[in-house]
Amino acid sequence: MLSLAGFTQAAEAAPRAPVIWAFGDSLSAGYGLPPALGFTARLQIALRRAKVAATVRNGGVAGDTAAQARARLRWGLRGLGAAPDLVIVELGANDMLRGLPVAQTRYNLDVILKELHARRIPVLLAGMRAAPNLGTDYVTAFEAMYPALAKQHKVPRYPFFLDGVAGNRALLQPDGLHPNARGVEIIVKRMLPSVRQALK
Repeated sequence: MLSLAGFTQAAEAAPRAPVIWAFGDSLSAGYGLPPALGFTARLQIALRRAKVAATVRNGGVAGDTAAQARARLRWGLRGLGAAPDLVIVELGANDMLRGLPVAQTRYNLDVILKELHARRIPVLLAGMRAAPNLGTDYVTAFEAMYPALAKQHKVPRYPFFLDGVAGNRALLQPDGLHPNARGVEIIVKRMLPSVRQALK
């Protein structure tokens, strides 16, 4: 009985494994790939190989703009059952592809970051780059938005979600936009140090 009681107390004292929520669009949702090969599944595997027993939950919805993500943020958090230990905010690509005003995108991301801050949930903000055909003014404003928001909200930033993959046909699906399985592996490998640091 004493042995059993000691085991129970040790189990209760064991820290809960951290939960990471990838809140974004089709890039974090794993569009076009089997679930086991998507970003969240591969990030979880990479973390556990690095001795970080984290669970990565998929909060990506294909096609979402920052406004659509903002509208589902609260019920998405409720659906997790408990506050996550880290939220990777990966949004803005669809706003850019639709040519939506940068001020509109920034406003919606700002609201998302404020809500997460109010709940004391740590954030890693994943940036996006703009297509050059949108014009110099748009590209400059869009790409400056992410470091400005990271500074304003005092959150760490991963500069470009598709770093090492964008523009490389061998790492992209036939649409030229979404990473294939090889591309996801590169994204995860490059982002892993930032995720581990943000968890601390």
